[in-house]
Amino acid sequence: MYRLDLQDKSAVVTGGASGIGEASARQLAALGAKCVIADLNEEAGQKVATEVGGIFVKCDVRSEEDGAAVVEAANDMGPMRALVNSAGMGMAGRTINRDNEPMDLAIFQRVIDINLVGSFNMLRLCASAMAKTDPDDDGQKGAIVNMASVAAFDGQIGQNSYSASKGGIVGMTLPIARDLAAAGIRVNTIAPGLIDTPIYGTGEQSDQFKAHLGKSVLFPPRLGYGDELASMVMELITNPYMNAETIRVDGGIRMPPK
Repeated sequence: MYRLDLQDKSAVVTGGASGIGEASARQLAALGAKCVIADLNEEAGQKVATEVGGIFVKCDVRSEEDGAAVVEAANDMGPMRALVNSAGMGMAGRTINRDNEPMDLAIFQRVIDINLVGSFNMLRLCASAMAKTDPDDDGQKGAIVNMASVAAFDGQIGQNSYSASKGGIVGMTLPIARDLAAAGIRVNTIAPGLIDTPIYGTGEQSDQFKAHLGKSVLFPPRLGYGDELASMVMELITNPYMNAETIRVDGGIRMPPK
């Protein structure tokens, strides 16, 4: 099977300083890609970039200027062939609280702005750069993988903003894939389940909490590993017939209300 060749091509990984983004950057580098680690965490981002032989660019995904700097850095290293959109955040809050007061609208707006608008911002800028490259022998110019969440489908109590942002990413996958087909660019989305990332902290209490969460996973009954997610990212990037799809990578979990 003909696969998208990443050798000496550039790739952008947002949120690449840790978690799923870091794991994806390491696997992209193993396939020969030159990675731009786009993140706000300078210390961790620089460390990952050095270890994968790439470069770090401080980036707020909501910023057109930051995004343009990331694209410029990638173009300097080689034709851009991949974007992994893994930057994101969550803020819990019920629609109304126990005193029946409404949730702060700024919380909802911030999560949507970073997770959904930020993802689209980086996608549109990177897609433009990919479209200007020469296609490979299969007509491909690049591939994009967005990061949603099972919360897009199984949102829990207090996840209204997070679920809406991730649902938006799922919803834009097909139309953007249709938009970019003429340019030879594929677009897919992953909806991760419970993944063991730095968001859960470290230490004995954290380990106990993660073990408890893992019991709700169908099989294997544990949190997923970043490398397991990154493996699917690589498949979606390199497999030329994967397009316009959202795939759950979650061990079969279906999230309860709380």
